[in-house]
Amino acid sequence: NGLCNLQAHIDIGNQFGVPVVVCVNKVNTDSDAELKLIVDDALKSGAAAAVVSDHWGRGGEGAVEISKKLIEVCEARTSEFKFTYPLDIPIKDKIAAICTKIYGAAAVEYEEAAELAIERFERAGLGGLPICMAKTQYSLSADASLRGRPAGFTIKVKNCRAAAGAGFIYPLLGPIMTMPGLPTRPCFYDVDIDPATGKVEGLF
Repeated sequence: NGLCNLQAHIDIGNQFGVPVVVCVNKVNTDSDAELKLIVDDALKSGAAAAVVSDHWGRGGEGAVEISKKLIEVCEARTSEFKFTYPLDIPIKDKIAAICTKIYGAAAVEYEEAAELAIERFERAGLGGLPICMAKTQYSLSADASLRGRPAGFTIKVKNCRAAAGAGFIYPLLGPIMTMPGLPTRPCFYDVDIDPATGKVEGLF
């Protein structure tokens, strides 16, 4: 079930030393029992708060409760924010920290292209840059088929690139588009406001 994935994300958030607030997005097919199960599990798993939010059905009015809870938690709890790794450690150590502490991997392996790229970046003085992982969004691992909260898996770094101007290094953990594929005619051309009703048109 999805609760183990939620638990993993709460654990990840707590690692950063900030209180975690879970917003449970309610839709019209959700039962009260399902929503209560998620809220109860989130609180049991270490969330500072968990609130059912009905902004899907009621717009801004449905998000008032979660907004108030966020303010309450921010005012009541002190942040002790900390990073996953220091910037002055080797690139591979930073990657390992993300893979093991955040994703839950047991090990990290590197293909030759990644090894050569990392060596080149460190020789060029880019070793102090932070890491931005390029991986599937469908799993905590790099394998989209591993759902929930996988464990004991190995992350394989296929390649590694540097965005020196932006100031980060991004390992590639699989086939993934690293820039958005934009159409020649942007979709915003179809978005407009109806002057008679004031409603936005063309978003969907």
